[in-house]
Amino acid sequence: MAVADITKSTLQLVLQDGIDSQSGSPIFKSKSFNNVKTDATADQLYAVATALVELQERPLYNINRKDTADIREA
Repeated sequence: MAVADITKSTLQLVLQDGIDSQSGSPIFKSKSFNNVKTDATADQLYAVATALVELQERPLYNINRKDTADIREA
């Protein structure tokens, strides 16, 4: 059996940056925040993300967490 050890976490805010004039579809930009504690809970990350959104000029579209893990045999 293999196990995964999370080695790095990143919090990403996806912000809407406007509408494409030709296709009418939304344009998204993202801001990433590194050095997130790997044991942070979803509630903790959501609280931080909502506080950071208050400092942004663009409206929030989505919040993502990206984890990197080392996989090894148990």
